[in-house]
Formats: sequence, C-alpha cells, structure tokens
Amino acid sequence: MVGLVSAMRILGGGLHNYGFTVFFLPLSQDLGLSRAATSLAFSLARAEGAIEGPFVGYFIDRFGPRPMMLIATFLTGAGYILLAWVDSYTTFLIVYLGIISLSFTPGFVHASMAVGNTWFIRYRARAMTVISSAVPIGGTLLTPLLAMTVHAWGWRWGAIVAGTLFLVIGIPLGMGVRPSPESMGLLPDGDEPPTPAADSDGAHISSLKKSGETDPTLREAMKTIVFWLFVIGMTVRVAAYSTISVHFIPIMVWKGLTQEHAAVLLGAFAFLNWATHYVVGPIADAVNRPKLLAACLLTGAGSMLLLIWGNGLWPLWLFTILFTAIEASFPVVWATMGDFFGRKYFATIRGTMSFFYTWGGVLGPVVAGAIYDRSQSYVATLWGLSGILLLGAVLTAMLIKPWQSIRPSKVEG
Repeated sequence: MVGLVSAMRILGGGLHNYGFTVFFLPLSQDLGLSRAATSLAFSLARAEGAIEGPFVGYFIDRFGPRPMMLIATFLTGAGYILLAWVDSYTTFLIVYLGIISLSFTPGFVHASMAVGNTWFIRYRARAMTVISSAVPIGGTLLTPLLAMTVHAWGWRWGAIVAGTLFLVIGIPLGMGVRPSPESMGLLPDGDEPPTPAADSDGAHISSLKKSGETDPTLREAMKTIVFWLFVIGMTVRVAAYSTISVHFIPIMVWKGLTQEHAAVLLGAFAFLNWATHYVVGPIADAVNRPKLLAACLLTGAGSMLLLIWGNGLWPLWLFTILFTAIEASFPVVWATMGDFFGRKYFATIRGTMSFFYTWGGVLGPVVAGAIYDRSQSYVATLWGLSGILLLGAVLTAMLIKPWQSIRPSKVEG
C-alpha cells in the first residue's frame, strides 16, 4: 500500500506540486497576466481545498481512499489536457480551479495520508515519511523533464504530456489501493494475523476494536488545545511552503538566475527535500517531536535571511538546503497527529484541520505576487515569512508529548 500511494505521489509531486511552478512564467506571459493574478489562481485553489477538506475526510473514512484516488486521478489528468487549450484568464480559472485543483488534493494528499495512518500504528512515522518523501522524488525525477518539455515544445504541450501521464500511470496504481489491513484479513504494521489457537480468546482483535472505539471523534478532538496548536503550526508551514513553491523560479530569477538555471535548482530542491525526509523521519522516533518540529520551523525562518542578505550562487544553494526542513516536517506532524487522535476518524479530523490551515496557503502566494508587482522585490515577503515561521516555532514548542493519547483520560473521565 505504501508503494502504491508513494508512486501516485511521485506522479503528482513531479507534475503538479513542483511541476506547476514550471508553468508559472510562460503561462503568465502567454496570457498576459500579472504575477498577482497568476498567484491568485493558486491561492483560490488552496481555498477550494480548505472548503472541501472536511467533506473529503468524511468520505474517505466512510468509503475508503480508493474511490477518491481514482476520481481525482482521472479528473486531474483530463484537467491538464484541457489546460492546453485555455486562451484567457477566465478559461484558465475554470480549468485550473474547476477541475485540476478541485480533484488533486482529495486524491493525492488526503487519501494517501489516510492510507499511511490506517495501515500502520507502530511504524506510522516511517510510513508517513516514505509517503510524504515521494513528492520531492517526483520533483527530482519528473519536474526537470517537464521543464525541458515546456522549454522545447511550449507550456501547452507540457500540459498535455502531464495530463496523459496522470491517466496512463495514475489510474492503474489507484486500482490496487485497499481501505485497511483488516479488509484483507491482515493486521496493521504488517503483523501476521494470529492463528486460531494463538488467539482463541480474541484478545488481540479485541484490543484493536477497543482502540478504535476509544478514538476521539472530531468534536472531541476540537475541544483539545493540541488540535488548535496543530492548526496554527500547519498554517505557518503551509503559508511559507506554498509561497516559496509557487514563487520558487520567479524568486531565483529575481536573484539573478536564468529560468533554466532556476529550474535546475528547483530539481535540486526536490531531491534535497527527499533526502531531508529520511534525516528528519528517523530522528522523530528518537526525540521529543514538538521540539523537532520547532527546530524545523526555526531552520526555515533562518533560511529566509539567506535570500534577503545573500549575494551570488552559494546563498541560493544554502537556502535550498535549509528550507527543505519545512516540507520534511510534514510527515512528522501527521504521524504525531495520528498517534494522538487514532485511526478511526483520522481523515475527518485531518480534513477539518485543513479547512483552517489551508488559508495560509491561500494568502501567502497572492500576497507575495501583489508585493512583487508593486515593489519589484521579494524582500518584504521574505521578512514576513521569517516572522511567521518564528512564531510557529514558539507555539509548536508548547506541545508537550502530544503522542500521549487523550484516550486514557477519556476512558477515565
């Protein structure tokens, strides 16, 4: 299951998460759009994700992840093919918002993380790390190829190629996904199912059932301070990461690189993101996770100073290395949340959190685009991102051992 959803995330990461920034400048120039107008489309897409998150989470918990993945893959692929024929800002918004972004997040983000949380308990952090790291692998392998396609044939042919790959590769992968280990007569973490003799009293199965029954509901989770600290921490992460990912190539061009050189650096950024996942993930199993998450936010805040004050190529590379701590912290957040809130209502709770934190990703890119259009500079944006990351680090450090479940206190109460 981890292999299947990771392969889908490689596809989505290379062609959409990292890939769409390849379309940013040529699409803007072809349609005569300002950077603020183009950024607005990305921000509205994230607003869609916020609104649909609670509903998507409920449907994943109710019907399993596979239907959501298949629908999302088909619509995303069809949307990219249709994108090649847009000829105005209005038609761009209709295709990008009404088809691509409306379907991508439910299938490639929410559903894949639900698979990791449902199929693992003891190894949840490792599973989440592998699934999350698939996105930068896609950025490393596929985004440079997409950039070369766009450079050689134009962004419209690049969109057709991306859409075709979603349909041809993504749908067969989604067909293999199953909702839970129990649905196949298995147990979480790859444990062997007990033999009838070894489990005559049903103790292990009863333990799993009791765990599911005591998982907090959405309403109960929202009454805890941990829920809201998670929301705040994710808001600043998403705001910073979305702003940088959308504007990565434009920022590097602003710092003096060519678009082609910036695309190469973007590919390196994706590769380094993947590598950093496998540094942060194992550490998360051995240290206090909130402190680790706070350290990642502090690292991201410091990396912004390199873009503000640095000159030449080496500060851009050092920024690219350090900022990977932000994306590498995402699976640690979700693993910690899964440990704290359990398996039964994970997608619903996660989807509801996304309703709140996604607005950081809505505002960040469009504000950055508007500031650049007015000042022809990203300095103010970078200072702002550094500040909110610092605030997020302080609040995240307030979490004390969040993997200690609220379930015992619930039973006692």
